[in-house]
Amino acid sequence: METEPQQEHQWLQKLVGEWTFEGEAAMEPGKPAEHFKGTERVRSLGGFWILAEGQGEMPGGCDATTVMTLGYDPEKGRYVGTWIGSMMPHLWVYDGRLDEGRQVLTLDSEGPDMTTAGKMAKFRDMIEFKNDGHRVLTSHILGDDGKWHEIMTANYRRKK
Repeated sequence: METEPQQEHQWLQKLVGEWTFEGEAAMEPGKPAEHFKGTERVRSLGGFWILAEGQGEMPGGCDATTVMTLGYDPEKGRYVGTWIGSMMPHLWVYDGRLDEGRQVLTLDSEGPDMTTAGKMAKFRDMIEFKNDGHRVLTSHILGDDGKWHEIMTANYRRKK
């Protein structure tokens, strides 16, 4: 099965490199946002996939390691991927799409509601390129009111 990476795969290659990040997250409604920072190394797997390995200080002060995979499934016409972190046992599975301007990748997932034990919630991560050296990751949760609520924002700056 030989095939060449498509335009959608090539878009993911913009993520490849060494990054630093700083962000803030609302851990509980009505509480002040908590700050976090770290580094991320993103590499390409055959031009079809990216593998992002992060290290840093998470909200709440604990250190964590994270791993994200992203690719494009031509048969589905969708971006696909996963995210795991050393701070939790849940495997996040992504299903996404790129906006018409090719600047924002929106990734939908489902995971544990951080405020209600045993409850699952819908999440949305958005990766937006401001330029080749700056991208922003914004995370949202779908509230009981049917609206998306921003819970986290991180600015990534390219080191190399």
